[in-house]
Amino acid sequence: MTDDAAAHATDDDAPEKKPHPGGIRSVPTLIWRTIVASWDHGIIGWSAQAAFWQALSFAPLLLGVLGSIGYFLGWVSPDITTIIHDRILGLAERTFTPDVVNDLVAPTLDGMLSQGRAGVTSVSFVISLWAGSSAMSCYVAAITTAHHQQDVRNPVWQRIFALVIYIVFLAASVVVLPLVAIGPNYLRQLVPSSWSPAVTTLINLGYFPFVGLVLVMMLTTLYHLALRHPVPWHRLLPGAVVAATVFWIATFGLRLYLASITRSGYTYGALATPIAFLLFAFFLGFAIMVGAELNATIESMWPSSPTRSVRVRYWLDEQRAELAEGITDGIKGLPAKLGSGPLSRRARGDSGDSDTG
Repeated sequence: MTDDAAAHATDDDAPEKKPHPGGIRSVPTLIWRTIVASWDHGIIGWSAQAAFWQALSFAPLLLGVLGSIGYFLGWVSPDITTIIHDRILGLAERTFTPDVVNDLVAPTLDGMLSQGRAGVTSVSFVISLWAGSSAMSCYVAAITTAHHQQDVRNPVWQRIFALVIYIVFLAASVVVLPLVAIGPNYLRQLVPSSWSPAVTTLINLGYFPFVGLVLVMMLTTLYHLALRHPVPWHRLLPGAVVAATVFWIATFGLRLYLASITRSGYTYGALATPIAFLLFAFFLGFAIMVGAELNATIESMWPSSPTRSVRVRYWLDEQRAELAEGITDGIKGLPAKLGSGPLSRRARGDSGDSDTG
């Protein structure tokens, strides 16, 4: 099936877009339609599938990063290596028993941070790219399904497309995640004391809004790029805001869960940590897909006019379809043209001459 035919077939399957009256009275209808669409499209299954691939990609990615730090010791400040070492050990001490930390985690971490591991790094990054792109493919498939565009893009190209998006977002996470991890307290310590106190005030007031704004922009960009026939970028902001809110609420609940479990002892903390990580990955996918369903519901209730790029793409598809139709008609008409053309007349003339002779 061509892209044009798939697009027409998908549009026929999609619910008819009729403008819905606006106002506060439409909010319950919007919420109910979003819930129904999320359930019909299998949001639980998509979230669980994405969570599995995320969990599978995290450990190889962490091993690859730790195994490659040894190659950059000459370029990286020793303080940064010490911070990474202390942060990982601190997390391990809150999760595992002291014997496990001292006998297993600490020696392994020291060896990986002191010397590069080419074999571990290369294999880990390959596995991480495969699993991470599979998780991104789940997101893209869920977003396109929400907008009834699941059959528009070629499946092979969609898999390659998911890999490209994963690499782009992974590169962006290299900049964003350290800001989220260090927090405002450590960020204030990095600011030189000679700077104005206004910088510290700006960090106190603007840290969390800035991180939230970056997260919303990344989610909106994901919603926009995932669609073969995208809607205007600003119309995808409501879903991104809802996704960020749902994810923040879920993360806050998981932090309370971990805090209550770890107070019971190391044994319960060690058992609760992988459960919390899987729930974290599940709720991340759940939040992204809820936002996509909300955007699709808004688009169905209040349709937007196609963007310029979409109109150009539709025009190109129409021109391609007309060209293909013209070529097909020309090929179908070849037998008739050959039957009445000069070759046919010459063949009949030669036949007549031979009969006369």
